Amino acid sequence: MTDLLDLLDLLRFPFMQRAIAAGVLIALMCALLGVFVVQRRLSFLGDGLAHAAFGGMGLGAFVIVGSGLIDGGAGLFRNPLLVAVPFSLLTGLAIAWTRDRTQLSSDTAIGVFFAVSVALGVLFFSAIPPDVNIGFNVMDILFGSILAVRGVELTVIAIVALIAVLTLGWSWSALAYATFDDELARTDGIATRTLEYALFALAAVVIAVSAVVVGVILMAAYLVIPAAAARLWARSLISMTAFAVIIGVSTTLAGVAASYLFDVPTGAAIILTQALVFLLAAIRPRR
Repeated sequence: MTDLLDLLDLLRFPFMQRAIAAGVLIALMCALLGVFVVQRRLSFLGDGLAHAAFGGMGLGAFVIVGSGLIDGGAGLFRNPLLVAVPFSLLTGLAIAWTRDRTQLSSDTAIGVFFAVSVALGVLFFSAIPPDVNIGFNVMDILFGSILAVRGVELTVIAIVALIAVLTLGWSWSALAYATFDDELARTDGIATRTLEYALFALAAVVIAVSAVVVGVILMAAYLVIPAAAARLWARSLISMTAFAVIIGVSTTLAGVAASYLFDVPTGAAIILTQALVFLLAAIRPRR
């Protein structure tokens, strides 16, 4: 009881408020995207684009240090997200283009860019002098640090969340149609290829800003597990979307609480909470 009261007392602090706000926004974005990622069998896409974000963060940190912005400028101009977001966006579009122009499958194209992005990230981070303070820990990028979310990162997450929700809401019907029957959707005049590129681009941006908080290693699970659990319970794509949002948001809040009560890493606590829900859905799926 005392621990719960202490947890509620923590809500007075700005760092906890930023963490919860960021977690809820990311859960919302990932749940909406995850529905289409799971239905289109693109689950590996989250992993590939998260590692693309790692490469982008490495490039961004190197550019900021090399240009001297680390000692001057303000806010976003000292944040590697300024480079990581467009880098991830280009990577997402490159994956879609490679799959369309070659005979390679989606997972093969993603695997190629996955490896290249990680290699670039390692290269650029290793090129930064060890005595330079870049404002964040590389381990936090890999495993997440939701309690260390800064104001500028929360602002970027909020802007991307607004864009993601509006974009998916506007194109939801067409995306749903193309997801279930791409050929028939093309026959009815829906630009399915454009929708596919837009989905890859939006996923790249969402994952880039989310990976900073959730972590590159855990990002794919955040995108896939709530949607996968929702798929086991839902009777339609609409109900699957609603279930995914509820699961994503509730497990995020429960994971933050569990990380404090049991003194475990927050990102891991959130993912394991989602895994418990998925296990329940697997044991008791919809009849």
